[in-house]
Amino acid sequence: MTQPTPYELLGGEAKVRALVERFYDLMDIEPEFRGVRKLHQPGLASAREKLYLFLSGWFGGPQLYVQKHGHPMLRARHLPFAIGESERDQWVACMTRAMREVGVEEKLRERLAQAFFQTADFMRNRAG
Repeated sequence: MTQPTPYELLGGEAKVRALVERFYDLMDIEPEFRGVRKLHQPGLASAREKLYLFLSGWFGGPQLYVQKHGHPMLRARHLPFAIGESERDQWVACMTRAMREVGVEEKLRERLAQAFFQTADFMRNRAG
């Protein structure tokens, strides 16, 4: 027997999309996420779609991002943006809050928060 993927545990496409929507809604309205919000374009539609496509595959579901855009190359795609500890921490806090608000089960939320932190930390390209 295989273990269910985070994609399956979350509830599939609808839940991943809801998570992404809440994440960007929070980033757009909450002052505590202002630093990471500044790294994005004024409109968030493209970022929302790309994160949804990416997370679908990253969570173990359909590899939508790869099918549409090729390898994610996360580090290379984020190099143009000044990402330090503050931006990393804001991104992770925003995603953790979004997971909580859309009802991601606590154990899964903790597991995903650790993985998100490791990935976000890998995106850092400046001190501080």
